[in-house]
Amino acid sequence: MATPADAVELTAVLRAAPEGGFSALNPETGTTSEGETQAEALSNLAEATALYLEEFPLPLGERPVVTTFHIADVA
Repeated sequence: MATPADAVELTAVLRAAPEGGFSALNPETGTTSEGETQAEALSNLAEATALYLEEFPLPLGERPVVTTFHIADVA
């Protein structure tokens, strides 16, 4: 799927929601959304993030580092 030349690629973290459906987070902006399916959650997140960026543009070139880490067993 092609994207427009002025499109910005951002990160999405999708998780199954305990109550059903999915929650979605964009770590670059902190925007969140939800949907019944992963596709709907991602579409809703894209809309919410676009609205956020109209008001609060991101500095160019800044991308988060996405990684994992371990912690000791939690009771």
